[in-house]
Parts: sequence; structure tokens; C-alpha cells
Amino acid sequence: MGWALLGAALLLAVYTLLRRGRRRSPPPRTPLRGRTAIVTGGSGGIGAATALELARCGARVVLAARNAPRGEAAARRIRTMCPQETGNPEVLFMQLDLASLRSVRAFASAFLRQEPHLHLLINNAGVSAGGTTEDGFSLSFQVNHLGHFLLTQLLLERLRSCGPSRVVIVASRAHCAGRLRPETLGHPPPPGPLSTFQDYCDSKLANVLHARELATRLRGTQVTCYAVHPGFVNTELFRHAPLWLKPLFLPLVWLFFLDAAEGAQTSLHCATRDGLERFSGRYFADCRLQEPWPPGRDDQLARALWEASERLVGLGRAGGSPSPAPLQ
Repeated sequence: MGWALLGAALLLAVYTLLRRGRRRSPPPRTPLRGRTAIVTGGSGGIGAATALELARCGARVVLAARNAPRGEAAARRIRTMCPQETGNPEVLFMQLDLASLRSVRAFASAFLRQEPHLHLLINNAGVSAGGTTEDGFSLSFQVNHLGHFLLTQLLLERLRSCGPSRVVIVASRAHCAGRLRPETLGHPPPPGPLSTFQDYCDSKLANVLHARELATRLRGTQVTCYAVHPGFVNTELFRHAPLWLKPLFLPLVWLFFLDAAEGAQTSLHCATRDGLERFSGRYFADCRLQEPWPPGRDDQLARALWEASERLVGLGRAGGSPSPAPLQ
């Protein structure tokens, strides 16, 4: 028993040292007073941590989330729990359900009426769950990609008029397992033990390709965009995992995953770091430029995804601009 306890203590010590070694230092704060940001999924997890840091930098922050009580509480917490840190009363909640294209349109309309400026759009919200939305698409694919695609298009003119501005799309390294076919885009996946996970991976590949094609279409403007992998983060993303899997999965999450504040660092890096404009459309992880897996660099697939996404959300050709030369 004594040796077992000693071994467990040594393993815990090694784990603690490794975790401290990989913990990212927060980037220097960039003054953001006078700038407005939207953070989707801002009521908890990485979104709330991102919103808090943007507020600390002085930005006016809109928390866009589905659950009104949680969203209002998160905004109130940022405004009041530590005023000595933020000193920023300009944090508010607006309701947005990405699983409803009707809600996305209503949010965009309300935001454009109420807010004269938009400088940062952080497309952070995400789910990993089965099911079908009211619009007939798979839940993960609509929340993670199609809802954000429509939201970005509806707000794009405001971002252009307020440039320099940025769009940050929270993707995932899970994009490496994505298999997108534009002709079946958004259809509920066929039943199977891994169908929900495959749908999630497909949506994350769509995130990477969305950033790439958006940058291509915005070349020559003052709007830049970035796809980010936040790391493996202990959030509520996998709360819908099967019950049988949770006893195996949760201890690993607790031991090895980042916390939300750590997971927010790459989003914050791409939202605020000077000099990233030349990397528009690229993929970042651990606050560094990285190459996505080959499907995430497929410009033909990115263009086909864009055109299919326009059609599915009801934008058509009028919703986007002609595509210039692909990224190098």
C-alpha cells in the first residue's frame, strides 16, 4: 500500500510539473477601449473567459448565447464581480440560438439596430451532440458552422465599415477527421456509434475552411479572419457524451485538459495581437501559426463549402462576393 501511494504521489507530481510547463502565459493586454466585440457562447466556458479578458482590455462586449438566465448572469458577473480588474460596465447579453436560423437573423437585426460599431466577432459557441434543428440540419453542424456562417455574413458590412476588424472562428484539431461532401452538407449523419463524433469533426473542418475562404473573399479589405484550435479544454462541450463513456472520459478531462482561461488564449491572441493581418485565413494553435491537415488547405473544397452554405442558409449568390485567387 505504501509503495502504491508513493507511486501515485510521484505520478501526480510529474503531471503537475508537465501541466505547469504547458500553461500558457496570458498575452500582454491590448487596449481595446472604443472597440466592440461579440462573443458567441459567451455565457460559459471558453466564451466567458474570452469575454472577461476582452472586457479587462476595455472593449464593449456582447455575450451572445442561447440561455438568457445564464447569459445575463455571466454579463453581470463580468461587470460586477471584480470591478477593480475590469472597471468596465459595457458588457451586455443578447440572446442568440445558433440552432435556429430565424434566431440568428433576429440577433443580427437587433445588434445592427442597437450597436453602431463592430470590430471583433468571436465565433466561439460549439456543441457535440446528436439531433436535428428546426431548420432540418444536424445540430452540431448547424451550431458549429452554418449558424456562424450566416451570422458572419449578416454582420460583414458592419465589420467592413469599422475596419480594421477581425473574425475569429473557434475550430478544433478534430478537423483532421472531417469528411465534407458539399452535396450532403448538413444532413443528419447516418446512425452509428461514432456518427455524432463524425458530425462534430465535419463541422470543425468546415470552420477551418470557412476562415480560409472568408479571407480569400475579403482580400483587399480591412477585415481579417483566423481559425483557432483552443487546445483540449475542460468545458461543457461534451456534456452530451453517452453515460457509459463519462466515467472513462471525465477523469482524463480533469487530469489533462486545459481550463477555460487557458483555452481562451489562442482566440485572444488572434483577436488582439498586432501584425497578424498577413496571416488572414490561416490556422492557429497554442498561440502559434500552424498548418491544418490537408483537407483544411483544400481551396476547391473551401469554395464548394461556401457556395453550399450560402444556399442552405438562404443567401444565394447575393450573400457573398466573387472569389479571387486562393491563398498561397
